[in-house]
Amino acid sequence: MVSIRSSAVAGKFYPEEPSELQANLEALLQHAHVDNEHLKAIIVPHAGYIYSGPIAATAYVNFYKQYPAISRIILMGPAHRVAFNGISASGLDYFATPLGNIPVDHASLKSSIEKGNVKYFDAAHEHEHCLEVQLPFLQEIFDQYFEIIPLLVGDANSKLVAEVLRALWGGDETLIVISSDLSHYHDYEAAKQIDRCTTKSIEQFQGEQLDFDSACGCLPIQGLLQVAKEFGMQCKVMDLRNSGDTAGSHERVVGYGAFAFYY
Repeated sequence: MVSIRSSAVAGKFYPEEPSELQANLEALLQHAHVDNEHLKAIIVPHAGYIYSGPIAATAYVNFYKQYPAISRIILMGPAHRVAFNGISASGLDYFATPLGNIPVDHASLKSSIEKGNVKYFDAAHEHEHCLEVQLPFLQEIFDQYFEIIPLLVGDANSKLVAEVLRALWGGDETLIVISSDLSHYHDYEAAKQIDRCTTKSIEQFQGEQLDFDSACGCLPIQGLLQVAKEFGMQCKVMDLRNSGDTAGSHERVVGYGAFAFYY
């Protein structure tokens, strides 16, 4: 029997009606600048599209109809809804959005599951938004010809995250997507200063300087920076804004950054 993880935040974080969602995605991508680097990994935000969609689009647009070789996407982000130890995968067969169902690649996870580095814990995924909001972007970009490995990071450490990413890294067929917002609920100017410091640490692969005040996904980011540094990658900042720049007030803002990693 096929098992499907239903959409939890359609109609809240992004449009629920398929044609409206697709039009929203096309508009966001249309206004984003295309870079020419061959990207292997990206860090993108995960708020509602009205807030962080324009920033995420600046990373995703670089894959728009250009990367037919990519068939597997590692999605990793912080668990917001359920507390647990370690890194959680989903045991379900598909993740659903209004644009269709995306198959989960369980075969690639076998080694990490056997080593105990990853465990199946579907309760963590049921209501989580940080991975789901990336899925419609991926469906628009890759025409649904891909599989995903959705991973949530709970109470873990960056060394474990790096070990899992290293095992799943793959070649040109694999894209790494780290889902994380930056600073939370500071005033506009304070947020800009904090996010500039965070950006500098990411650019210089200094993950040890990051904490949960820097980014809710600091553990996935730290793990990515470890592996990317080992592989001699470069980092480019695609966008850095906050909710005060997109659709919110300047009193309490959330920071958003898009970062690209390439050889």
